Amino acid sequence: MGFAETDLTHDRFLDGKLHIWQPKTGYHAGVDPVLLAATVPAIAGDSVLELGCGVGVASLCLSARVSGLDLTGVEVQPDYAELAQRNAGENGHKMAVQCANLRALPDAVLQCNYDHVIANPPYYLRNCGTAATDAGRETALGEATPLADWIDAATRRLKPKGHLTVIQDAERLPALLGALDDRLGSIRVLPLAPRVGRPAHLVILQARKGGRAAFRLLAPAVMHEGAVHDGDRESYTPEIRAVLRNGDALVLESR
Repeated sequence: MGFAETDLTHDRFLDGKLHIWQPKTGYHAGVDPVLLAATVPAIAGDSVLELGCGVGVASLCLSARVSGLDLTGVEVQPDYAELAQRNAGENGHKMAVQCANLRALPDAVLQCNYDHVIANPPYYLRNCGTAATDAGRETALGEATPLADWIDAATRRLKPKGHLTVIQDAERLPALLGALDDRLGSIRVLPLAPRVGRPAHLVILQARKGGRAAFRLLAPAVMHEGAVHDGDRESYTPEIRAVLRNGDALVLESR
């Protein structure tokens, strides 16, 4: 069980603050989990549960920004769960990783409630598009468990006033909002637009268990400078560059 060393890459995140083992041909984490981690309003001592943690990038990016967190990850694919545990250990972060389906969470998770639950659920419905040929990538990207089940599992594990933070494809925002019920409120939605004047391709949704504040659709965070891609160079806006390189927060309340 597990990936052979020759089937892995060792990638730098947060300008080298983290070094992450990932499969070459499976699901390969990029900027999405880094952006997700940046919006989580955690403080030292908080407990964090990541559903579908993959190789651990989101949780470890959050831990790199906020020290003293109690991290738990749940990942259905054993090889990826093993890498998440390895990545946590080799980067000096404590994280308990459970290999489980979110529909059948282990007692170690069911007996706990968390200050934060974070998730990067699969973006694509499997009645649309073409499935990935790699099984690990397909599990990460193709929805097998309905989005509503992700949100319900997350909500059940939150403490009162705890925060749920989810990143998702912008086309799935109606489904994401439809999966919320009256247990969650104080909803913030941050669109992520590739460039000024372009439609958002991702959204980050944050909600609070028992929250009562009004819904807010925030101004988009723009990923890249310029109207079009103009060469093989980094073009991130200063705000996004600070998140991806320095591990800065992307604070929803201040937008």
